[in-house]
Formats: sequence, C-alpha cells, structure tokens
Amino acid sequence: MLRTAIAALVSTAPLLAQEAPPTAPPAAIAKWQDARFGMFIHWGPVSIKGTEIGWSRGAQIPIEEYDNLYKQFSAPEFNAGEWAAVAKAAGMKYVVLTTKHHDGFCLWDTKQTEHNVMRSPLGRDVVGELAAACRKEGLAFGTYYSTCDWHHPAFPLGSPGGSTKKPNPDLKAYDAYLQAQVTELLTKYGPLFTIWFDVPQSYDQTYGIPMVKKIRAIQPDLVINNRAYSLGGRGSGIGTQLKVGDYDTPEQRIGGFQIDRPWETCMTICRQWVWKPNDTMKSLEECLHTLIRTNGGNGNLLFNVGPMPSGKIEPRQVERLREMGAWLAKNGETIYATRGGPWKPTPDLACTRKGDKIYLHLLRRTEDAVSLRAPSLTIKSARVFNGPAVPFSVKDGTLDLTVPSGAWQPIDTIVELTVAGSAMDIPPLAGVSGNLLTPDMKATSSPVFQDDPHYAAAKAIDDDPESRWATPAGTRESWIEIDLLKPQSIGRIEIDEEFATPKSRVKRFEIQTKSGDAWTTIHTGTALGEHFKTTVTPVTATHFRLRILDATDGPTISSIRLLPPARRK
Repeated sequence: MLRTAIAALVSTAPLLAQEAPPTAPPAAIAKWQDARFGMFIHWGPVSIKGTEIGWSRGAQIPIEEYDNLYKQFSAPEFNAGEWAAVAKAAGMKYVVLTTKHHDGFCLWDTKQTEHNVMRSPLGRDVVGELAAACRKEGLAFGTYYSTCDWHHPAFPLGSPGGSTKKPNPDLKAYDAYLQAQVTELLTKYGPLFTIWFDVPQSYDQTYGIPMVKKIRAIQPDLVINNRAYSLGGRGSGIGTQLKVGDYDTPEQRIGGFQIDRPWETCMTICRQWVWKPNDTMKSLEECLHTLIRTNGGNGNLLFNVGPMPSGKIEPRQVERLREMGAWLAKNGETIYATRGGPWKPTPDLACTRKGDKIYLHLLRRTEDAVSLRAPSLTIKSARVFNGPAVPFSVKDGTLDLTVPSGAWQPIDTIVELTVAGSAMDIPPLAGVSGNLLTPDMKATSSPVFQDDPHYAAAKAIDDDPESRWATPAGTRESWIEIDLLKPQSIGRIEIDEEFATPKSRVKRFEIQTKSGDAWTTIHTGTALGEHFKTTVTPVTATHFRLRILDATDGPTISSIRLLPPARRK
C-alpha cells in the first residue's frame, strides 16, 4: 500500500494517448457497488517482524534478512475458513487478499517464481484456500497484486521504497512475468470479484494497456481498480490517480462525494497494514462512521486487517468487526445496495438512498432542529429507521426535522425519508444548510505550500472535501482571511483540519471577525482537530479570519464553514 503522506499528492496527468482498455460491464460495476463493504487482508512473512509490508524491506529490515523471513513462516494457526467467517460476521460482502506485495513474495502456488509460500514451512496455497472458504461463506473473492516488484531482478526499481535502480532492468521480461502471474490468479482462482493493482511506478501504459485488455478477455466482467499502470514511465506513479480502470481508490481517508465514477476507500482497522504488536485500533464509533460516511459519499469501504504471524486474526480486531456486523444486522438496509446522497456528507451527517427512500445518518446529536436544503422531490413521510415518526416541515427551501429526544442513538441515528418518486432523481445537495461561504468569495492567506494554486486559500471554501489550503512544511504561524462580500450573521463555525490524527498540528489559534476597520477576537482555542465546531455569540461581520498562532508543522485546512445562529426547535 501507499504511505499516507505520499498518497496525499495531487496529479494532473493528461489523458493517455494510447487507446485505453474497455471498462467492466455496467452490471458488474453495479454489483461491486452494491456490496459496499469488504475486507482487505495484508499478510506475509514480514508479520514476524511487525514492520510494514514491502516498505520496510531495505529500510527497517536489511534486504537479505527480509527476503529470508519466509524460511520462518510456519503460521501454525492459519485457517482460511476462520478468516472468511470473521468477514461474514462483520457484515462484509467481499474479501481482497494481498497475493503479492511490493516485496515480491507470493501467497499462492505460482509457477513463475520460487519466492512463494509453498517454499515456506507453511507450505499451503493461501490464495486457493481463502478463495474456496469465501465462496463457501457466500463472499465474493478478489486479489490484490502489486504492479511493482522490488524483489524481481527485471523490475527497474528496488528497495527501499523503489528508490534504487536495478543493474539490468527489463520491463518487457517483467511484463511477461506479471501477465503470467495475473493469468494464474484468474484461471486458478477465478472468476474474481476484482483485481486490485498497486504502485505501478515504471510499469506504464505501453505494457499496462495490453495487459488489462488481455485479462479482460479472460474475464470480461472483471472489475479493476485505477492503479494498474502509470503514465509514460514518468515519475514513480505513487499517488497518481489516473482515470483508468473501473474505480478510484482513496487511501487511509474517506473520499469525497462522487457519483460520476465508482470509488472505494481502503483503510486500516489499526494504523499499519500488516500486523504490528500493540497497534492503535479504531473505536467502534470511528469504524462505523468511516463506513457510513464512505457510503454516503457513494463509495465502498475496503477495511483492512493484518493477521498475526501465527495466522490468526488478532482477537480484539475480530471483536471489533463483530460489533460492526451486529450494527449492520440491524441497519444494513441503509447501507447495502444503496448509493450516496442526495446530501453530501459532512462530519455530522451522511445520506444513502435507494428506491423511494433516503436514509439520513445523523452522526452527532443536536438539541436544535436538523436543517437541510429541501430536496427537489416531495417528502411523503419521515421516521426514525424502525422507530417513531419524525415531525418535519419544508419552508423557503429548507427542510427541518425534529428527532424525538428519546430516539437518538449514541453512534448513528437514522432517519428514513420516503419521497414521491425515485430518490436517485434528486440532484446532489450541500450537506450543510445555511453555509454562508461561497466559492466566489475572496480568500487570502499567509504563504501557500510550494506556491501551488492547488493549495490556495480558496480551496478551504470551495465546498470540496478533497481540496485543501496548505502552508509550507515547518510553518508555525499562519492565517487565512475571507471577505464575506456583505454583512453576514455568524453563530456557528466549523473547521476541518487535514493530517490532524493522532494529534492536531495546531497548538493554539484564534478566530476573528471584522465589520469596519477593527478585528475582534470571538474565539480562542488550542487544538483544532479533524472536525472543529463551536457556537459563538451571534455577530454580524464582513470579514472572517483564522489565525494559527502555534503549530507543530505546516497547518492545512480542507474546509471552513460559517453558519448562521441555530434555529431552535
């Protein structure tokens, strides 16, 4: 997998000159989207060391030592049936296994290299056993296959991290190797639900386009992600999200609202992809909110576990997944086979829809009425999912919902709306009602990261969670100012900080407004965090300013929202 810092890079790659291969049939893509929730599994000999798979080769672990870890890889407790049962209990609909990562070690009985699991003390075809176990449990099965291979002598780049060059690179020979291996996976273990390629680096479209055409000929309904090949051999390909394949793959973050192209967030249940002793695990709330907000943006969630060296999935991870499954057993109707929207997700809410139903997932309790922009279709009824009716009104383009106080749930309160027609006919709506900021307002700031317009101040007010205002690395103090164009009444402020986990980069800040010549400080604080919210004494202003007075590194802000004073119930 890519590392988070690298995956944050932005690419503006041009269209490929060579004719791109066809996409999967719409029915296959729709089936993949309907699943909504899958298990990613990263496992291999490196689990013995507890360092990251692939990336620690030649970094934390010398290459020779890393490449010989397979000789200790006995995994006496490996049971593919148990893995599949855990995925099913979690409410997952498909499983994707790392059959070969960047380190080149293969978890199946490949005939293309001896660097595989059959030469280890385990001596069992992990891919074959898991494929069979998944089908027995009614789960779809897919394979992760690293496009790059830092172990293979013909691949041009080597460890650590693809930063070294091989003495005798031969991409043509490597392409033959890759195609032979992918053909094995398709013909021995297929039909597959998906092939999940990763980190193409110097494997470009010259080889990648014919390769994808070949595997589509073997399985025409195969769903393929967007990391199969890079552009023209330029750069590493790391972090480059080319519009190839059938779906995009935001990593270790929830993707933005996107209905014109399928996507899937891949994220770890802990912090590391492969198992690490005492790794920090996400809470049940974090796990469920990740699933709900991903689905609300119209994406799938591929949630990763890393089995221990013994072959068992760590018991605490199993328990967390079962907790997710228990929630889905009650609420899965609002997740499976849905599409995101019509309201775009925010930190407080996400929406899914199918048929004449909209499922409004309220992720934070509020004592105020829930106010949203009214949809284009008439709302026939509103109720808590499997619960009481919810009073609602539509006036002046605003929908107000009053959730009964006793109906709120601690993690997610779901309101089911029935509309007059197909919910999919409703155009996307901003998920925050009454945001005073618009993209045409003027935003200015202190210096921007690399003077790159992709990180300009305007990106904090463009209503796009995928964009951000960013400051140079090492910045301790910074500011962003917004000209509101006219006097506005502000009562609530919301700010989303990027790279705020496990700790906010911001250590001290103040919020100011201006109406006239003088700035007035209306709020001071320490950490911002991923989703900062505050209510202030209503103030009318023509300008807004966030001053970051101290930070551990260059602050970066994805969204600022200024809201009018809340309307009471």
